[in-house]
Formats: sequence, structure tokens, C-alpha cells
Amino acid sequence: MLDYDEEAERYDASRGGEPRAAAAAEAVLGLLPAGTRRLLDVACGTGIVTRRLAAARDGLSVTGVDLAAAMARRAAARLPGSVVLADSRRLPFGDGGFDAVSSVWLLHLARTDDDVRTSVGECARVLRPGGVYVTTVDKAAAHNVGSDIDAVLASRPRRPARDEAALVESYALAHGLVPAGQARFAGRGQGRSPRRTVADLRRGWFVALPPGGALADGFAARLARLPDQDRPRPDPVFSLRAFLKPE
Repeated sequence: MLDYDEEAERYDASRGGEPRAAAAAEAVLGLLPAGTRRLLDVACGTGIVTRRLAAARDGLSVTGVDLAAAMARRAAARLPGSVVLADSRRLPFGDGGFDAVSSVWLLHLARTDDDVRTSVGECARVLRPGGVYVTTVDKAAAHNVGSDIDAVLASRPRRPARDEAALVESYALAHGLVPAGQARFAGRGQGRSPRRTVADLRRGWFVALPPGGALADGFAARLARLPDQDRPRPDPVFSLRAFLKPE
């Protein structure tokens, strides 16, 4: 698992920067009811998406939450007074205080299914009746774009996909939320090149392939033999799901 305190400085530049943030914010906003006034962005990271959400609509108040202190500091610089350091499994807010809750690129990071279930439950708890919860699902699958890089990595060991859409929906239903829409958006600037993928291998991006191990080195060698080492392959396309808390 990556250390997101260490990742904070390079996070935006290594993940598509403003173009990806713009695509994510637009997709999230498209799933929010027109009357949304209070939005909680859980796992806001550096605030690059959160800032766009806050600026998109007049009268929309956005609060960001993140567990990594270095990430939260960067988010707070973008949204002064609106970012809280907290765990998604124990949100420091009362019941029903938000019109909408978003969690973009969070659930796939959970270590256990129970962590996902708990985070979804907390998002449901702080959501008012009639409010909407929006979250990304199936993140790992989004990165499989059918490229030669994907062909090389197809046999790698994988950890369970904690954010599989069907699982997330089952947790949402268990906490009284019902499906209310979906959307997709491109991870602009995130298309992998072979050289970049080798670098990601060596810094622990692929959690089931510990850096420096024989298996990781074998995949790195095969990736290094691919053509066009610096040409990005197609961007991933991420999926969002929306869930309504009935009145």
C-alpha cells in the first residue's frame, strides 16, 4: 500500500493533474440533485477535485475529509477552513448533516470488506433523507484498457477488489440507500506507458507485487521489452455510482 503522506507532494502531477480533476468533478456534479447545498467530500486527498466541486455552483458549501495529514494540508491550502483530518470509518459529523456525500477513489484502498462496509455506512449516516451518496467503483478494472501493458500484467497476483460495484451496492442497500444513477469519466493524463509502469512497480503501486522481489522484477523486465517505452496507452475510464437516502 502506498504511503499517502509520502505521495502528497507528487500526487496531482502523477495522476493527471487538473484535466483529470475537472473530469471527475463534472461527473460527480452531474449526479448531485440541483438543490444540493452541503456536500461532504470524503477522502478529498489534495483537494484538487474538492476545490472544483466547491467552485462549480453558487451556494454550494463543500467540506473535505482525509486521513493522510500531508494530503489534508494541501487540501486545506486550497479550501481554507473547510478541510478536516479524519477517518472515513469514523466521520466526526452528526447524523443527517449533509445534502450529498462523495468519495472519489477511496473504497478500493480499504484493507477489508468490513472497512468498505463501515465507510459506506458512515457516509449514509451523515447524509440527510433525500440526499445522495456518490462514489467510484471498480477502480482497478478501469485501468485495464486492453493494451500491451495489460497483456504483460494479466498474470500478476491481485488483491480482492473491495470496491466492486455489486459489493458496494449491497453495502449501500444494507444501510438504507438505493441506487440512483451512474456515470463514467476519463482519467485524463493517466494512460500508462511501459517506462512509467516499471517505475510504479518499483515504488509499490501494485500492492500484490512487493518492490524488489523476483516476481516484480520479472514483470519489469517484460515491460521494458515493449515498444514505444514513453508512449502513453489509452486513459482509464472510471465509474461512478449514486445512491439515494429515501425521505
